[in-house]
Amino acid sequence: MRFTKEFEVQAHSNTKLQVIHTNELHKAATIIEQYERHLEFERHKIVGVDVEYTNDVGEYQKPALVQLSIGKDHPVLLFQLSATDKNCTRFDNFLADPRYTFAGFSIDGDIEMLGRVGLEIAHFVDVQKEWRVPTATKPLDSLGDVSGILVHDYYNDMKKKITNAEYQHWARMPLSMRHVEYAGKDAYAAYEIWSRLTTIQEGLCRAKLEKEQSRKRARSWGDYDY
Repeated sequence: MRFTKEFEVQAHSNTKLQVIHTNELHKAATIIEQYERHLEFERHKIVGVDVEYTNDVGEYQKPALVQLSIGKDHPVLLFQLSATDKNCTRFDNFLADPRYTFAGFSIDGDIEMLGRVGLEIAHFVDVQKEWRVPTATKPLDSLGDVSGILVHDYYNDMKKKITNAEYQHWARMPLSMRHVEYAGKDAYAAYEIWSRLTTIQEGLCRAKLEKEQSRKRARSWGDYDY
């Protein structure tokens, strides 16, 4: 059974997300095409990504849902892999395109899970490994920890809206509104956090370079023979 459903999700403050949940190959391809047109002109081609799994055990477990976001001004795609009977070539190629940076949290497990159905993300970053909260005592900081500092406290509030029992039902159709909200915010938060961290890192590098250049100029002026 094919389906496409559109939702409006309150992310945080006045930010609202358009979330599209679908298993239709044509619809997924259309959204990916929109992403590609936008990212073509972006210096940093960042895509927030998250993957939810089926409730099967061990090697039988597969990816149920893939969530993608390129920011609040574009729809969040929730592509229901567990309810498709064919591959979406444009979706598959998008994940495998090394031009794009897919940012997620604890992404190693997602990469392995996607590999079970023949999907590959060519270029990805795990935000937890690349950037940790300095005061954290845990080995790896949770998405709630990082986003609580960088993109407000909405993620922690959202976490409370889905139970452990509900979390195991990603392959059951239809997804509840709470599942849709959770999934949409996950992908958006991953995008938003890595985008901000990239800006911070660039700013720090630029400031360091300008400081070094300033020191070199000062030394050259000091050596000038009047």
